[in-house]
Amino acid sequence: MVKKADLSKMSMDELKELRKDVEAAIKGFAERRRAEAMKAIEAVAKEHGMSVDEIVGGKGKSRKAKAPAKYANPVNPSETWSGRGRQPAWYKEAISAGKNPESMAI
Repeated sequence: MVKKADLSKMSMDELKELRKDVEAAIKGFAERRRAEAMKAIEAVAKEHGMSVDEIVGGKGKSRKAKAPAKYANPVNPSETWSGRGRQPAWYKEAISAGKNPESMAI
């Protein structure tokens, strides 16, 4: 068991240094655990004749397909919007200028 320090007797600089050391230790611990988990995952994938990428579809890749464009900017047709999520500025401006959404449909 780790001996507890009497924090009330430490200076502000000592407390800040202790906090910095603890945060670094926690980060290092988390990174080691992640590396151990990845090794275990890779071993299981290899056992089944696959790579981790083959199982999860590639590192950092989203599993959702991007929604197809539904509207195009009449001024610059290369700017498109799927109709989902936040409305782009060009769409808002066109609507407030009285343009009909169907007239911008692709």
